[in-house]
Amino acid sequence: MNMKVCIAEKPSVARDIAEVIGAKQRKDGYYEGNGYQVTWTFGHFCTLKEPHDYYEQWKFWRLEDLPMIPPSFGIKLIENSGVQKQFKIIETLVQACEEVINCGDAGQEGELIQRWVLLKAKCAAPIKRLWISSLTVEAIRDGFQNLKASEQYNNLYAAGSARAIGDWLLGMNATRLFTKKFAQGKVVLSIGRVQTPTLAMIVQRQKEINAFVSEDYWELKTIYRETEFTAAIDRLKTPDKAAKGLAYLKEHPFEVTSFEKKDGKEGNPRLFDLTALQVEANKKFGFSADDTLKYIQNLYEKKLTTYPRVDTTYLSEDLHPKIAGILQDMTPYSALTAPLLAAPIPKLKTVFDDKKVTDHHAIIPTGQHPGGLPLEEKRIYDLVARRFIAAFYPECKISNTTVLGKVGQVPFKVTGKQIIEPGWKEVYANDVKEKKEGEEEEKILPHFEVGESGPHTPRIHQGKTSPPKAFTEATLLRAMETAGKQVDDEEMRELLKDNGIGRPSTRANIIETLFRRKYIEKKKKNIYATQTGMDLIDTIQTELLKSAELTGQWERKLRLIEKGEYAMDTFKDELIQMVVDLTKEVKTASYKFITIAPDPPPVPEEKEKPKKEPKPKKVVVIEEMQCPKCKTHPLKKGNTAYGCANFKECGFKLPFEILGKKLTDKHITDLLTKGKTAKIKGLKVPGSEEEREGKLELGADFNISMT
Repeated sequence: MNMKVCIAEKPSVARDIAEVIGAKQRKDGYYEGNGYQVTWTFGHFCTLKEPHDYYEQWKFWRLEDLPMIPPSFGIKLIENSGVQKQFKIIETLVQACEEVINCGDAGQEGELIQRWVLLKAKCAAPIKRLWISSLTVEAIRDGFQNLKASEQYNNLYAAGSARAIGDWLLGMNATRLFTKKFAQGKVVLSIGRVQTPTLAMIVQRQKEINAFVSEDYWELKTIYRETEFTAAIDRLKTPDKAAKGLAYLKEHPFEVTSFEKKDGKEGNPRLFDLTALQVEANKKFGFSADDTLKYIQNLYEKKLTTYPRVDTTYLSEDLHPKIAGILQDMTPYSALTAPLLAAPIPKLKTVFDDKKVTDHHAIIPTGQHPGGLPLEEKRIYDLVARRFIAAFYPECKISNTTVLGKVGQVPFKVTGKQIIEPGWKEVYANDVKEKKEGEEEEKILPHFEVGESGPHTPRIHQGKTSPPKAFTEATLLRAMETAGKQVDDEEMRELLKDNGIGRPSTRANIIETLFRRKYIEKKKKNIYATQTGMDLIDTIQTELLKSAELTGQWERKLRLIEKGEYAMDTFKDELIQMVVDLTKEVKTASYKFITIAPDPPPVPEEKEKPKKEPKPKKVVVIEEMQCPKCKTHPLKKGNTAYGCANFKECGFKLPFEILGKKLTDKHITDLLTKGKTAKIKGLKVPGSEEEREGKLELGADFNISMT
């Protein structure tokens, strides 16, 4: 049977593809028709083997087994019955067909997911690649007419593999190393190639905030011709100096020494890449990076916007002729698009540049009509739509005015800004203006003549110095993108992207992981490091693990692998060397315990830490504790109980409810760390009516009894 098998990344995408290529019959786990079978994965089907899959003894967390360097890396199917059933279907189809078309998500992650599945399914048929930027019917149809050779994406696959192997080598080894060396009780100290430097940036900022001492300062200001000028001198440190200054100002008239008006322009905002969209959505709506990624992914699957996991703000030049058509189709925005459509769309260098576009272009609308969207998706769609329209509007013309003056010997200054032609700002006319740090608000100044002078009203302004700002998700994403360098210039930012920490598509996940592990917390929009997060970073003496710079260099090498300019094996060897050195260094390090516990634990016999301020109570994440029975797997939360992640073999479980009493997290933690709880009231013993008070105890047989 001469079938071509298409494999998509999820059922909904498979359905869209099947519809376009005429595979209309629904079968179990695939569609069939017109010479095609269309099947699907649901995200990651395969994963790198775990340590215990290589050697039995790697099941146990032991310092003497580190570092764990497998002779070669293998993959396995994830343990999930749904995945295993669907994989069987893929395997059967792939082994009987004449050609496979990889229809995975068109990015590094998508390539890795599909290649691993095809590897596991022992695919021997030739493979083609469907590579598209949106899921509209037209894009899918064009994509099938221009299928690519799978080999074209070998470097992309190599980079995906290298990334996964790198994360495994560092994550598995460093997490066990630090946990066994420095943690107490059942705590796991999680360390990762991207999460640790990200946490380090947040901790660094937190320390600056904690160490900040606010100081008072005084400034001299004066009003001349209804315009407030500020003294252009250093801030005064004492009220005494300010009073002297004020007395001096009262004795002299105000004189204008310079009046300068300069015409300038505010360039159009760039089209969105994923990071910029997440930043904007966090600033405007307080959405987390993770949520924004979910909403834009949904819009992509609803065919309303193009492929989202991108890190370029440019379009390829061949899209230029299509722009007018997309704008034409965006009927809800016709009032804004009409002026653009009245003339040919300009081919702007800030928008179209083939050199800045690799596999994908910036996120733009497809032109399909957005109807019936949930509010959050509507808001994200609106951001993308307006940004797209604004990119083609004329520039915003402004004039900046600077007026200098003096009172006696004291220089004064004021600046103003006036919008002459709003240009692209018309697209955002209804927005509430946000004042950026240190940015001039629009302020129109009267005309001053040089040399004019007259009476003025001086005053003293008292202020306080303000601490460094805590990160928000918006500023954290920007810092990850530039590996911690403060960059406002768009051109410079583009250049630094290759060295950012993590990839646009994974950054949201990294931030979520840090929240989940309770290393950071959010208050309103601000992100703070918890004491646990700070202790963890303080324990890590190896700069390599904390440095955004170095992680940025790994990222750059991964990019080079993607471009075919760096060998995957070299990258692997460098990582192995790093893990070997790290292990040696940490094993010989002097002890410093990290304690994360609801109650102060018994003090270890080794050196005691100097007494610190009383720490806030620590939160224990039950799912990160080790199973008390096999001591090798973490616990997992089920519907009615916590159980060992390897329940089939180990069999340990701890129900949420015992003797008619719902256990609190503290009860459960006490049972796991101390083997028993404090007294609990209201326990019901089977066969007796009355409620009893008692302690619950975890026996040697790992069952729970009342004492």
